[in-house]
Amino acid sequence: MPGWQRARIIPVSGIGSEREAEQRATSALLAVLGIVRPFSQAILSPMGASRAGRAVVETFIEPTFKDDSGKVVRPDGLIQVAFGRKPPFVALVEVKTGQAKLAADQINAYWDIARREGFDAVVTISNEIAPSFGVHPTEGLKVRSNSKVAVHHLSWTRVLSLAVTEKTHRGIDDPEQDWILGELVRYLEHDASGALGFDDMGANWVEVRDGARNGTLNSRSDAVTDVALRWDQLLSFISLRLGADIGEDVVEVLSRAEQHDPRLRPRLFAESLCRDGTLSGTLRVPNTVGDVHITVDLKARQNIVSVDVGAPSDKGAKGRISWLVRQLRDAPGALVVEPYPKGGQTGIAGPMEAIAEDPSLLLREDKKDPHRFRVIGRSELGQNRRSGKSPGFVQSVINSIESFYGDVLQDMTAYQPKAPQLKSVVPEDPGPELPSVPLVAAAPSPNPERRAIPLPPPGSTWHV
Repeated sequence: MPGWQRARIIPVSGIGSEREAEQRATSALLAVLGIVRPFSQAILSPMGASRAGRAVVETFIEPTFKDDSGKVVRPDGLIQVAFGRKPPFVALVEVKTGQAKLAADQINAYWDIARREGFDAVVTISNEIAPSFGVHPTEGLKVRSNSKVAVHHLSWTRVLSLAVTEKTHRGIDDPEQDWILGELVRYLEHDASGALGFDDMGANWVEVRDGARNGTLNSRSDAVTDVALRWDQLLSFISLRLGADIGEDVVEVLSRAEQHDPRLRPRLFAESLCRDGTLSGTLRVPNTVGDVHITVDLKARQNIVSVDVGAPSDKGAKGRISWLVRQLRDAPGALVVEPYPKGGQTGIAGPMEAIAEDPSLLLREDKKDPHRFRVIGRSELGQNRRSGKSPGFVQSVINSIESFYGDVLQDMTAYQPKAPQLKSVVPEDPGPELPSVPLVAAAPSPNPERRAIPLPPPGSTWHV
């Protein structure tokens, strides 16, 4: 009825404190994990739990244990996944909502309990985003890479991303489970739930932003380090958000050195900030023509998003340019296109609006064919640490990437050369036809293809 409020299985009304938000979010998430098996598979299987669709998932809130000194220890939750005769997977759960941070002492205490009880893992959930996959955002943990009890971290953004992917893109066969998962998604997307998205560059943002413009930053300062870490987290957040929107796993592209040392990336970001006032990153979206490169230029106050596209190898320069123009016929006219010859590091550039009218603008004076094209979109960079009447820094970066993907990247396809064509076989000229002259007259045979051989008389022998 108009004006009536629909009953919800997980209501957001009545949340009066951060502790209450934490308890409600924990209970809602664990309950749905126990009911919607595809969702629990997506969350728990990468941690080592059974992948079987018929595995039994049981969840509990605030289980009570005692540590070695007899002190009561009460994690926020416990998850058990059992299937067949194998020992069940058991994990303790610690949850934070809002701006609350995870504490190393608390996680270490749960880790001790899990190790003593023979559990498999400790799972932490908060709005903190790890610097890279497999790295925990909390420093000072006792766990080591070879520990029998693992410590896994999930951001609320990751939880929400997996829920949206399972419901919207992969689909839940059971209509009741589908509705329940939808209720969890609706709850986590509400501001009152405490499951916040990434929307704040932190208290040091203005100082670092102005210092980058003035060239007065020190890469070792705490303020620069803080902003560099937040930029790393923002890239992770954008990859999760875009992945949820398109139903695919979007990942950050890391160098081997960065994969080996997760703390190298923030250092490189800090050096880039101090050197030229920029921050950058690369995202990889499955089945697209190229990786998405993002650079924010604090001095020029611009977001710069680009993709490199290979040019057709079986066409001339004009044909290659015309192919690209057809690919971008519906793209914004403000895009800039730069063609590069093979091995070339410098190219000419032209706005898409002008190139569409006259593709010859991209022809080089040295007559070299384009080997690749760089398609670039630029937009105004938000200045504030948070969004207000106008988009802040974070929202402006998100908008620039989502717009570029929607307006440009998702409609582009890599060039596919034509299949090799079968050449027609022309027989050689045999010359003038000569009259046939029989060498030996042969008796007619009933089978012209095969002549009968006479048998010898009975009692005779063959002579060779």
